[in-house]
Amino acid sequence: MCDKFPRQFKSMATIGDNLQAVRKRIAEAAHAAGRDPAAITLLAVSKTHPPERVVEACEAGQRAFGENYVQEAVQKMDAVAQALGSARTHGLEWHMIGPLQSNKSRAVAERFDWVQSVDREKIAQRLSAQRPDSQAPLNVLVQVNVSGEASKSGIEPRAVVALAQAVARMPRLRLRGLMAIPEPTADAAVQRARFRMLRELLEAVRAHGLALDTLSMGMSDDMEAAIAEGATMVRIGTAIFGAREGAGRAA
Repeated sequence: MCDKFPRQFKSMATIGDNLQAVRKRIAEAAHAAGRDPAAITLLAVSKTHPPERVVEACEAGQRAFGENYVQEAVQKMDAVAQALGSARTHGLEWHMIGPLQSNKSRAVAERFDWVQSVDREKIAQRLSAQRPDSQAPLNVLVQVNVSGEASKSGIEPRAVVALAQAVARMPRLRLRGLMAIPEPTADAAVQRARFRMLRELLEAVRAHGLALDTLSMGMSDDMEAAIAEGATMVRIGTAIFGAREGAGRAA
């Protein structure tokens, strides 16, 4: 199927091998934490990577993909669907994981399966109003700023419960849990402390009667710490697709 793409865009990396290596890391981290690896979803972060690399990942069994930029993502969805055909793209999940602007919310509400970056009630309201009745409810995660970085998206920890309660009441949305992108650090103890904070916030929201099941945290450099603290979804980009030009923190 990848032959439908121009030869000059062919991937030089073996994405299937990379996926296998990442799944092995997930399994080893889960076993070390006394957890079932099957309880942890691998989200392949395909942002800025061309469609044929997504196709290659699909053919290696990957079904869930994360994108940051709405226009790029929609074009990629269409290209992947054209390459694979409707039968083989059935069951793919597309996750919006980047900051969401109000003027891009309609395309996200109509085309994505998950939005992991809700940090304002206004955005949730727009997604709720714009999600078509004919589609399943849009899965939503509240993004939390667990590092206190002024430049980082995400709601303050003290405001999480109130926002979660507001989102849970909105039609055509299904609140699933919390997401965080902590400030990068090589200190494993600091990594775990920040991930533990998110887990404890999830437990606090649950204590208010909301049945949440998703804790999205951990990237290529810190997935082991995230899994040790209870991650149910890890967002991995570089370890699967390779480095991106001009990239900041590796997903």
